Amino acid sequence: MLDGSRITKKSEWACRRAEIKAQVEEYESGPKPAVSKDDVTGEFSGNKLTVGVNEGSKSVSFSIDINRPAAAPSAPIPLLISLYGFGSVTLDASVFSQNGVATAIFNNNDMGAQGGGGARGTGIFYDLYGKDHPASSMIAWAWGISRIIDALEKTPAANIDPKRIAVTGCSRDGKGALTAGAFDERIVLTIPQESGAGGSASWRVSQAGKDGGENVQTLSSAAGEQPWFRESFGANFGNKVTTLPFDHHMVMGLVAPRALLVVDNKIDWLGIDSTFTAGSIAHAIWEGLGVPDRMAYSQLGGHEHCQFPAQQRAILEAYVKKFLVGGGTDDTNLLESDGAKADLGRWMTWTPPNLQ
Repeated sequence: MLDGSRITKKSEWACRRAEIKAQVEEYESGPKPAVSKDDVTGEFSGNKLTVGVNEGSKSVSFSIDINRPAAAPSAPIPLLISLYGFGSVTLDASVFSQNGVATAIFNNNDMGAQGGGGARGTGIFYDLYGKDHPASSMIAWAWGISRIIDALEKTPAANIDPKRIAVTGCSRDGKGALTAGAFDERIVLTIPQESGAGGSASWRVSQAGKDGGENVQTLSSAAGEQPWFRESFGANFGNKVTTLPFDHHMVMGLVAPRALLVVDNKIDWLGIDSTFTAGSIAHAIWEGLGVPDRMAYSQLGGHEHCQFPAQQRAILEAYVKKFLVGGGTDDTNLLESDGAKADLGRWMTWTPPNLQ
């Protein structure tokens, strides 16, 4: 805890998680506005869900197309929300269709623009809250996904089970998928793919790697590339990463004890050692909570960025069956890298508590 005490009970994790979330919002991401469900509307027609949100005298709307597998049961089924990226699911889409999971592509670029630093404050989210709102574009994306879930809860005609929602995305959209899963506890399965800096990489380990000659993206680089973080983030921490009071193993930990599958590639810029180190340390959070099978890290090289390799299909399907569809029994406790090193003796100065 922030007062220096160690939690000893699983029931205390909620308070520790709230502290971490508050720090992330204050220093890195900006705040995610709360919305009353009374201010959200949902309308379903054909395969399109239209979401409306009111804030005072202002209102916005946006929509997603929900693609339902032909052989899916008539009862409400799970849904995978994929951030826009390449306009399609970059994971193996057959894993979802063959297991009766619907998919939807969420145009996060419309919600919070990614046109370089000058795009800050533009998009549907900022139409509602104003261009000077301190939330980063990734918080805008997470906010939009939360509103989709609100609308699904109020729109049974969509025939989607709002208690079985997964989120994914690759590269910059993988960063956004992690943010969405970290900030909405209704999301039961989060799958960030090749998310790098601001996603599954550790700011500290990446900076140390850069200082040692690695071609890896650092905090100062990522903060200046796009409005993914709050405006003050790079200025405050770009040259003093070690003063940041958290790191991304803790951002991943915000998903706990829900399911998190981190899918990575062996690409220098993403942080080969950095992501495996952060993933390994994050896994210890699930260990402490007594549910190590709900978090896995899988890194595999030999393929292009965001091209999902067949060798990772088994762990993906295991997570989909166990945590999204329900009833899966395959082993989901996994930490695997493609030659990456996690120097836990250097970076992990604590051991997982056995929480009661």
